[in-house]
Amino acid sequence: MSHIMKVFLLLAVIICISTAQMDRQSGRCLCERVRNRIRSMSDIKELKIYQATIFCNRVEIVVTNKNGFRYCLNPELDAVQKLLASIVKPRTHHSLIN
Repeated sequence: MSHIMKVFLLLAVIICISTAQMDRQSGRCLCERVRNRIRSMSDIKELKIYQATIFCNRVEIVVTNKNGFRYCLNPELDAVQKLLASIVKPRTHHSLIN
């Protein structure tokens, strides 16, 4: 088999794999279901925010608790928005010079 044929065959395989991967991920979000309440703020170990992408058209908030259990929160809830605002809120520093 010539080198050119090997290159074309390799490219065809790469295209097939990438197309299959895109089809599998397309339209799929991490969160199939969301919770409508936060159980305990002190139990939250990690909070990740995933912005909308071409694969999922909504913002997703994934919480990991101290036991390692993961769940998704509804980003529309007031409690969730307040939680996010408290995390993102810049801390003000008092000037040492009056």
